[in-house]
Amino acid sequence: MAIAATNFRELRLDRLSRDFGTVNALRDVTITVKRGEFICLLGPSGCGKSTALNCIAGLLPATAGSIWLDDKRIDNLRPEQRGFGMVFQNYALFPHLTARRNVGFGLLMRGVPKAQAEARIDEAIRLVRLGEQENKLPGQMSGGQQQRVAIARAIVVEPPLVLMDEPLSNLDAKLRLEMRAEIRRIHDEIGAATIYVTHDQDEALSLADRIVVMREGTVRQIGTPRELYAAPAHLDVAEFMGFRNRLSGKVTAVAGDRVTVAVGPTTVTGAAHQPIAIGAAAIVAVRPEDMTPAPASTQSFAATVTASEYRGRDFYGLARTADGAEIAFRADNAIATGTPIHLSAAEARVLVFAGAA
Repeated sequence: MAIAATNFRELRLDRLSRDFGTVNALRDVTITVKRGEFICLLGPSGCGKSTALNCIAGLLPATAGSIWLDDKRIDNLRPEQRGFGMVFQNYALFPHLTARRNVGFGLLMRGVPKAQAEARIDEAIRLVRLGEQENKLPGQMSGGQQQRVAIARAIVVEPPLVLMDEPLSNLDAKLRLEMRAEIRRIHDEIGAATIYVTHDQDEALSLADRIVVMREGTVRQIGTPRELYAAPAHLDVAEFMGFRNRLSGKVTAVAGDRVTVAVGPTTVTGAAHQPIAIGAAAIVAVRPEDMTPAPASTQSFAATVTASEYRGRDFYGLARTADGAEIAFRADNAIATGTPIHLSAAEARVLVFAGAA
């Protein structure tokens, strides 16, 4: 028998808030998740993404706002009444039960008839490709295998929604890549919605249909991976999407969304997605991989290399300008510490935000 998600149209968080004493962990969070969507909650530690997930799961009560599954309000229901699948960061498997019995535990608690439960367990184990591991105890399995058990346990109950809280953070880099593909494949096959918490932008970009970027308990921006990667609406979102270089200057020219900024003796032109006036303070944001060695000119930054490291195909380094600004850059060849260098980025790779650093 095929495992399929319980039918629903959407999950809605309506001005959801959660306080811990005087600390606002969540503030007026409003999100709609459609059936079949893969949503990533992305942000640094302490931004509220896991708190939001725990409120959806029913593990934490909301202080204000509401949660709706279609036309039914569910924030007043116990976790088991919501019927969601949950995959925890630490797997949370029963160490004395085999993988198969761990997978079937939720069905046992729901009183699903044995023959039906066995068929669904078989299908869940097939979906996560556990192979011949089903009769092993968790302690006899690798981290990746344990994570597959945790995912199978979450989907075997045929939930409308699967909640995942940084499920790959305990795995090595190779396994994380493999499990990303597996998680997306399983999501597509069962047809549920998935809400996935991560602080890793690469995970979010590779997995999500839409990304919700959070900061200090609020939603900063919601968009597709392509939208957020190319056009972050705020400087903090840009920084989290990889724009590590932040250089302060003053706007000298504006032509539509193209803005030219003087950063010391250097002029830089880039895109501004919000209005900004000539003479205003501005911050130029550039990803390290887009800042590369260039000929000396008024459009390049003169700096001195302070560090360089090999990362496979390329070298990544740090350089410091005469006024103390640090620039992260990429180069095709190793550049020794102390070497004078000029760096620039293509106009299409530069963003400009209003304000001072």
